[in-house]
Amino acid sequence: MLGTPLMEWQQLVADVALEIDPDTGFPAYREVWFSVMRQSGKTSLVLPVEVHRCISPVWGGPQRVAYTAQTGWEAQKKLIEEQVPIIQGSPLGRLISKQGGGKVRRAQGNWGVNFGGGGKIDVLGSTESAGHGGTLDLGVIDEAWRDEDDRREQSMLPAMVTRPAAQLFGYSTMGTDASIYLNRKVDVGRQAAMEDSGSGLAYFEWSIPEDEDIDDPEVWWRYMPALGWTIQPEAIKHARQTMSDGEFRRAFGNQRMRSDERHIPAEIWDQVQDPDASPEGRVTFAVDVNVDQQSASVAASDGESVEVITTREGVSWLIDWFKERPERRRWPVAVDAGGPVSSVLDDLERVGVRLLRKSGPQVAAACGKMFNAVADGEVRVRPSSAELDAAVAGVSTKPVGDKFVWSRQTSTSDVTPLMAATLAFGEGPSASPGIAVIDY
Repeated sequence: MLGTPLMEWQQLVADVALEIDPDTGFPAYREVWFSVMRQSGKTSLVLPVEVHRCISPVWGGPQRVAYTAQTGWEAQKKLIEEQVPIIQGSPLGRLISKQGGGKVRRAQGNWGVNFGGGGKIDVLGSTESAGHGGTLDLGVIDEAWRDEDDRREQSMLPAMVTRPAAQLFGYSTMGTDASIYLNRKVDVGRQAAMEDSGSGLAYFEWSIPEDEDIDDPEVWWRYMPALGWTIQPEAIKHARQTMSDGEFRRAFGNQRMRSDERHIPAEIWDQVQDPDASPEGRVTFAVDVNVDQQSASVAASDGESVEVITTREGVSWLIDWFKERPERRRWPVAVDAGGPVSSVLDDLERVGVRLLRKSGPQVAAACGKMFNAVADGEVRVRPSSAELDAAVAGVSTKPVGDKFVWSRQTSTSDVTPLMAATLAFGEGPSASPGIAVIDY
């Protein structure tokens, strides 16, 4: 909470990250990264930094802050539903109220907070173009472990280049082998910490060394900086009993999860790859959209082979993609009717696309069928989509009754290509006569 004393680890990060270079009068560190266990107080450290940017006169004028999470939907949920109430409940709450000249923006695509003095926090999406337009003084990258590339960073850096006091703050619990972006930041950060140049990049990490006994409470007390504050030993003991070894090590040891903790192991996935796989004959297609409405995938299957035909940024291209080839509108197209693709279903039907709307239980059945087919080697997957490979590497599941679905929220990658492939394969060969596909 704003106004609550910082824990020792938080105070260290704040003291170093906000150092001012006496020669320039600007922050000594243009980039700041820290990695710490879950529930250790990451938000309660960074939120005051964001607010300070927006209201402090030391920055010489109104400042723009950009807050990002793995998707725009998750970012707006965290900012509006979790962080805004903290500000409102503090002595600074008046500054974001109408009486104080501020405003909490909740309009679709325009989420954020305006402060009375002109500073503002904007929620940005996760595409490279999200930060374009205007300048940016502080960029925040939350939950970096779920990023497969540097698109969030690249969306913000161009908007910061003309701002001499600009800073980029990134933070996360450690990720997996699929956390390519975070893993690179960790490697570079550790080297910067060893060099200790006093400028440029500041990096902080709290983690349990892999050669320590992860089950020893004495080890927990040595390496968990929030133990006894936001985390209690009893909760750690319970987590150890209920979580997988890899996920416990990642979440509470802040250790990188090994590849053998993948939901679909790499060696299993590799065995079903077949360059000659090509759905043909009576083919079912599927379309899926990610939760941020910023990418979509089309896949096809004949019940034996699966191919992700295309994955592209945005969603509106789907309409033109089906319109440009008349035969595509005759294909049966499976969709998760309750998923993010629902935003374009009416438009797809208006241009003549024949939709197979799948309910929640049907989607869960398709996920189970796809998983079992991969595990048993009973499906052939055309290795033509890097996005599909990334989705499989980072996918996790969400229980639905006694079944499961691919999780859009907790996976470390965008599962959209995998969901499209799953829906197409789950439907099996099209029952419609005359559907013979040679060229997509």
